[in-house]
Amino acid sequence: MHRLLNQRNVLGLLFMLPTAVLLLLFLTYPLGLGTWLGFTDTKIGRSGEWVGLENYRFLIDDSLTLLALFNTLFYTVLASVFKFILGLWLALLLNRNLPFKSFFRTVILLPWIVPTALSALAFWWIYDAQFSVVSWLLVKMGVIDHYIDFLGDPWLARISTIIANVWRGIPFVAISLLAGLQTISPSLYEAASIDGATRWQQFRFVTLPMLSPIIAVTMTFSVLFTFTDFQLIYVLTRGGPLNATHLMATLSFQRAIPGGALGEGAALATMMVPFLLAAIMFSYFGLQRRAWQQGGD
Repeated sequence: MHRLLNQRNVLGLLFMLPTAVLLLLFLTYPLGLGTWLGFTDTKIGRSGEWVGLENYRFLIDDSLTLLALFNTLFYTVLASVFKFILGLWLALLLNRNLPFKSFFRTVILLPWIVPTALSALAFWWIYDAQFSVVSWLLVKMGVIDHYIDFLGDPWLARISTIIANVWRGIPFVAISLLAGLQTISPSLYEAASIDGATRWQQFRFVTLPMLSPIIAVTMTFSVLFTFTDFQLIYVLTRGGPLNATHLMATLSFQRAIPGGALGEGAALATMMVPFLLAAIMFSYFGLQRRAWQQGGD
């Protein structure tokens, strides 16, 4: 036993064992069970029978499922783009020698650490058709003459939920990219400045290439978090109005739990996996092509 514990590989496996057990119980087993249920007609309170691809055939032809897929892709793409742009801008700003820099770096994390349900309730009040502070300010400024029903119009509701998601997700992107900016050597900027590079050229040819690995990893996680978002949408709109904000995650829950069709809901959730794998593979192969990160030329 003493000889085994002195071996690096054995000791490494023992250290990873608790995490492996947790992942097996709380990740692998639910994923496997959900995949199995997707091929059955299981209902709440009744064990189902194997139906093969019947649930998936129904979902592919279901107009509400296609609408939820469109909403999910629209929500994910727009929110991720704005989180990246604003998060990068904020990271560059916080990377400068500003007064009270540490304080601002701490405060910027608040939207990320506040519970999602609490954030959604705050935005629910902000978007309220009668008590919206945004509508009140715009009326007082004379910009509009009546209150806006942010969550009552389908497209306004889509944009409103995206804004709420961007507000919550910016801190994660900003802090992650800020950590990457801290690893870039100042000598690179000094050399570029001596060569006559402008601020934009330094950003384009020094900052972005050196930051690209962090950008790839950070945005992969951001896309995964956004694509699988549930709490924000469920608390804010419950998928309404007219199913305009239903994402695949919220529709899956609605079909499985309130609707009682566990098999159909599990199949809908399983249909999200290929999109998530595509996002991961895009990031992985994008990093693999950068030979200089692995010591190549």
